[in-house]
Amino acid sequence: MMKLCLALILSSMILLAIPLAHSIDQDPLAVEEWFKNLPNMTQKTTHLRFYLHDIVSGKSPTAMRVAQSSITSTSPTFFGFIAMADDKLTSGPEPNSTVVGQAQGIYGSACLNETGLLMTMNLVFNGADYNGSTISLLGRNAVFHPYREMPIVGGSGVFRMARGIATAKTYDFNLTSGDAIVEYNVMVVHY
Repeated sequence: MMKLCLALILSSMILLAIPLAHSIDQDPLAVEEWFKNLPNMTQKTTHLRFYLHDIVSGKSPTAMRVAQSSITSTSPTFFGFIAMADDKLTSGPEPNSTVVGQAQGIYGSACLNETGLLMTMNLVFNGADYNGSTISLLGRNAVFHPYREMPIVGGSGVFRMARGIATAKTYDFNLTSGDAIVEYNVMVVHY
């Protein structure tokens, strides 16, 4: 009986803590109320800087090819390949830096003439200020250009109604393994 009571108490504490872990209430009624207050809200601009670790090699890759076209293997740009990613986002370029979130989505080679990826990513944050909030990125990533600019097309949680720009710069690229570390600077307008 004592174990059952303790289990109920612990499960109640966990259920109560879950909403507190998110920076904004996502209940449908709370979202509706948030929208009612939208005319009175002030736009905010947030600058985020983090590093994406795209690991395609080894025993624990974070991005994997899931499809390819009939010409991918002979194309100089790997045209037609599609990869699914769940890449770590960190505060610094070192792999053991503090994890601030995940980049979860799809990228694929969408250009016959140069290495240009179509990126559809949700940047999912887990830090105290943005826990559970996301930024949605959709755009072209010409990976061999020094800087790439991709639009922010939405968000959730703290970043509801987000729009903005993400710039990417390759910090490190291993030609042998294909692994990459990419620095992202994101300017996002939200309410």
